[in-house]
Amino acid sequence: MEKLVEVIDIKKHFPVRSGLLGKKQSVKAVDGVNFHIAKGEVLSLVGESGCGKSTTGRLVVRLLPLTGGRVIFDGADITDISEPNMRPKRKDMQMIFQDPYSSLNPRMKVKRLVSEPLLVHTDMDEAARHKRVEELLEVVGLPRGSINKYPHEFSGGQRQRIGIARAISVNPKLIVADEPVSALDVSVQSQVLNLLQDLQKDLGLTYLFISHNLSVVEHISDRICVMYLGKIAEVATRDQLYENPMHPYTKALLSAVPIPDPSKKRRRIILKGDIPSPVNPPAGCNFHTRCHECMDVCKHEPPQPKDVGNGHIVACHHHLC
Repeated sequence: MEKLVEVIDIKKHFPVRSGLLGKKQSVKAVDGVNFHIAKGEVLSLVGESGCGKSTTGRLVVRLLPLTGGRVIFDGADITDISEPNMRPKRKDMQMIFQDPYSSLNPRMKVKRLVSEPLLVHTDMDEAARHKRVEELLEVVGLPRGSINKYPHEFSGGQRQRIGIARAISVNPKLIVADEPVSALDVSVQSQVLNLLQDLQKDLGLTYLFISHNLSVVEHISDRICVMYLGKIAEVATRDQLYENPMHPYTKALLSAVPIPDPSKKRRRIILKGDIPSPVNPPAGCNFHTRCHECMDVCKHEPPQPKDVGNGHIVACHHHLC
């Protein structure tokens, strides 16, 4: 399939000062990440909080400058493109944020919130924008009368629908959905996920879906990238990952997913210790300090990603031997 996004060894290091003398150090939030997203695909990024998922999403759409690496979008290198030249491309890449309340200006009515991308990226007049906003509200399951309301007048799920309407208003090619359902009730999560899937089919969208919830990811993904401490641990199709996880970290994550059938039991893998600091990550494999399958080589040499078959990529010394 044709690639829409190609991420090549991207890095994002945030400078910090620590200690009494203010020693300069860097938080290695993203440290050499590679993946691609095909047109019409849903690629999910999963991992524990603080692993670099959200930062990766912001790097892809150039909301943050890269420390290193390259981002190719629709055949064009957008890594070092200037902001004036980047502005037209933002029409093709939009974001849905985690908290639907903080991402919507509380002083703006829905009409203005949803029509802002139209004002920036199109030459529609006010009447055309008004009509387009009404159509978008219907598409996301909200009544047309919502157009004159403020965000505080809606529930969490309804506010997220407004955010989705804003994201699709200019017919983007790529949507980066950053934990779009984590702030919602479980009963509402499925409704929003089904809406996202319907929009993908109807509008031909491509998603980079960021989540820590493996049950949600299983529902919506085509392929899944598992991140740990700023690096990719495993990349596989949904079926490959859930049926045959290979990285010890992936196995531990999946072992924690609840099984709805009480007659079935799963052996829980408990990870020892906390996630190491991204300021001073461990030598070798960055997971070795918590890994129950750790070998001596893991402590000294970082594993290189290896394709073990059918595009299933694993960065683990057990699969490099």
